[in-house]
Amino acid sequence: MEAGTRNSDAAPSPFLSSVMRVEPAWIDYNGHLNMAYYMVLFDRAVDEAFEAIGLGQDYLATRGASYFTAETHTVYRRELPLDSPVRVAVQIVGHDEKRVHTWYELRHAEEGWLSATCEQLHLHVDMTSRAVSPFPPDVLARLTDMAAAHALLPRPDGLGRSVGLKHGRGKRD
Repeated sequence: MEAGTRNSDAAPSPFLSSVMRVEPAWIDYNGHLNMAYYMVLFDRAVDEAFEAIGLGQDYLATRGASYFTAETHTVYRRELPLDSPVRVAVQIVGHDEKRVHTWYELRHAEEGWLSATCEQLHLHVDMTSRAVSPFPPDVLARLTDMAAAHALLPRPDGLGRSVGLKHGRGKRD
């Protein structure tokens, strides 16, 4: 059974990406994974998850549509050094006929600790008009099935979090 699905014998689970490794070119002058490459890992994971519902690379060629990321929010929890094996859990936390709201947890694949979380909003786009458009019924049905399985999971801690300083803590300009 694919990750992110549920049967009567298994607990609900998010979609789990393949194991990836932190590459040498991704290490910055601080000696850890540069922030830009966290997004590469999240992007590769969502590509795998969306492939499972029919939104893979061939979707553009066969359907003339794709998905774009419209918004993202990343929280960095723990550094990732060179060659770290990682895996991303992808959870659909909401969707409608044109949009998908996703949550990601990037973890060390062997030790299990959390390195970063990310929340994203994706838009389904007709590539001819470059306009947001509804998902085809078959894709929407598979998306709805995966979202229903993910709805059985606990609400992610930090979902909907915003960036900012708390009032009363430090100086404000």
